Amino acid sequence: MQSISGIIYLILIACLLPYVFTAIAKKAAGFKARDNQNPREFLARTTGLAARANAVQQNSFESLPLFIASILMAEYMVVSQNLIMTFGMAYILLRIFYGICYLANWATLRSIIWTLSLLCPIFLLLLVIKLTT
Repeated sequence: MQSISGIIYLILIACLLPYVFTAIAKKAAGFKARDNQNPREFLARTTGLAARANAVQQNSFESLPLFIASILMAEYMVVSQNLIMTFGMAYILLRIFYGICYLANWATLRSIIWTLSLLCPIFLLLLVIKLTT
C-alpha cells in the first residue's frame, strides 16, 4: 500500500502545481480582491512575469490529463512501481523546472524541458501498450 500512496502523492502534487504558478501570476500582476470578479480576463491582460506565470499555469493544467491517465494506466497494468515513481517524479521535477524556465524567459531551455516532461507520461503509456500486446 505504501507504493499506492506514493502514486497518489504524485497526482496530488501535479494537480496542485498549476495553482503555485497562478499565485505567482496574481502576485506579479498586483491582483486585488476586486479583480476576482473576472480573474481570467484580468490575467489575460497581464504582461511580463505575470503573463509568463499565467501561461505556465495554463500549460500545467493542459498537461495534467496525459500525466494522470498514464500514471493510473501504468498502475492498473502493474507496471513496476519503481518505473512509475521514477517517471512520475521526473515529470514533476521537469514541470517545476519548466515553470522556472518560463518565468525566467529562457525560451529554448523551456521548450527542451517541456519536451522531456511530455516524454515521461508517453513512456509510461508505451510500457502499458507493450504489456497489452
